[in-house]
Parts: sequence; structure tokens; C-alpha cells
Amino acid sequence: MSSIRKTPSSTPHRTLTGTFVCAWCGLTVSAAAGDGARRNHCPSCLHSRHVLDHVEGGPSDCRGRMPPISIAVLRTGDWMVIHRCVRCDELTSNPVCTDDNQLVLMRMAVRPLAQPPFPLEVFGDL
Repeated sequence: MSSIRKTPSSTPHRTLTGTFVCAWCGLTVSAAAGDGARRNHCPSCLHSRHVLDHVEGGPSDCRGRMPPISIAVLRTGDWMVIHRCVRCDELTSNPVCTDDNQLVLMRMAVRPLAQPPFPLEVFGDL
């Protein structure tokens, strides 16, 4: 069973530095986000690579592709992108950066509303 691993900025982990090329869409990306944070996902398609250290302290050697699967909103109002590794199935969360693709973010945020797991007719005229 997978669990979401919180990666606060105070947690030491390997981050990408300089620039990298997104393995999914091919965009050359600066590791410095628009809001000054360190980026480890593509701002265009929001895909990532599994390179962060595990909570137990060991580095991830998986390097699997991590597509974005959902959005989480923290109590503070900050948005997080939830990624799932296609190779090892681990879930991670990354803060949304100011220059991330807003259309992709909104598509993920409304997906549960557009595809509810039950028929809405059971609630009648709420």
C-alpha cells in the first residue's frame, strides 16, 4: 500500500539543480521555480522523476516517471501536486509553484467532481 510522503523544505533531499529536460514533454526547465522555490517537476505538464530521498533516509534509485495524479490543498491554503511513480507505485507531494501550468492544475482539481464514484441522482434535489 502506498502512502503520501510529505517532503518539507527542511528535510534534506537530493534536488535537481541548474536545468533539466522533462522526460515527458521535452521542455527544458530551470530547477529554480518562479517563486524562488526549488523545482523538481515540469511547470508545463507537471510530471516529475522519482529522485527524492525516502523518509527512512536512503536515496531513491528508482528514477521512475511520476505523472501528476491529483491536487491536495493544505490547511494553510497551499496547493500540492500529488505524483505516483509508475515504476514503484510510491506517492509523493510537491508544492505548486507560481509558474506551474494553471490549466493542468485546474483539470486535476475538478476531475473528482466531473467523475464522481456514484450516481449523483441518489441525492435528489439538494
